[in-house]
Amino acid sequence: MRTTVLDATTLETLVSAAVAAPSIHNTQPWRFRLDSDALTLEIRAATRRRLRHIDPAGRALHLSVGCAVLNLRIAIEHFGWEPVPRLLPRPDEPDLLATVRLGGSARTSSCTSLYDAVWRRHSSRFPFSERPLPTAVITELTEAAHAEGARLHHLSPHRADSVLRLTREAEQRNTTDTDRARESRRWVTEGNGTGLGMPSEVLGPQDYREHIPMRDFGAHRHAHPARSFEQQPSIAVLSTAHDRRTDWLRAGQAVERVLLVATAYGIRASLLHQALEWPDLAERLMPSPDTHPSHAQMVIRLGYGPEGPASPRSNKSVPAR
Repeated sequence: MRTTVLDATTLETLVSAAVAAPSIHNTQPWRFRLDSDALTLEIRAATRRRLRHIDPAGRALHLSVGCAVLNLRIAIEHFGWEPVPRLLPRPDEPDLLATVRLGGSARTSSCTSLYDAVWRRHSSRFPFSERPLPTAVITELTEAAHAEGARLHHLSPHRADSVLRLTREAEQRNTTDTDRARESRRWVTEGNGTGLGMPSEVLGPQDYREHIPMRDFGAHRHAHPARSFEQQPSIAVLSTAHDRRTDWLRAGQAVERVLLVATAYGIRASLLHQALEWPDLAERLMPSPDTHPSHAQMVIRLGYGPEGPASPRSNKSVPAR
């Protein structure tokens, strides 16, 4: 699809695609503004939606915005422009995390399936089947992460068990940390007064064997009866070579590209972020450092299973200047 005019309908669609991205606790911590003179969309941090106890450094906020940037890039290309992204473009405006300019005519788009996946992708926190992922698909997911400057490590069963143990330890810490537990519960159903957050129906059940640590949202964890999850979950860790703000934004784009490619293949995913919320546990998510040290940015569970319900999205109106 090609268009030469950024009319209100097209702009609304672009931003709708961006906000379809995943975000921690569905906080959707972003704001959009159109610079109509430069034909550029600005993406700023919505700091009032930041999780100050769970995400004190803002790493998860940056990853969330990175996911939205990737969706925006794909949508811009779908409408016939070349997306020109810049990360942290103005050091004197720390809340401006990225801009994406609508450049000249895009090259022949190869992202049709990914644009379709933007609207279908959402997390599934339900049990998956034991059907393994095809090797060719794992390779394509790895290439998707690499295209955005990240690495995707598909774990062996032994290594997956180790990562899941760290995730369980993190989840236990979260439930006993009063501030974190309160902040987490506030974003379930209530949405912290924003109308966002996570309705209880999207949470999914707990694993009655406690093998896969789905996040515990306190009083809402019993929204579904406990069920048996897959015996050998397919777990991947996405990492970057460095751990700066720009790396967080790139990692978010890589996470979303992986999720969209998975969606295009009918593969479900859920994000296990708990261990990344504790620096000492996050360091242990990666194997011992070698000649290529890396920093874990996301743990992704992949598999075949039910789609699950989607979380709500915010109002998508965009101010212009």
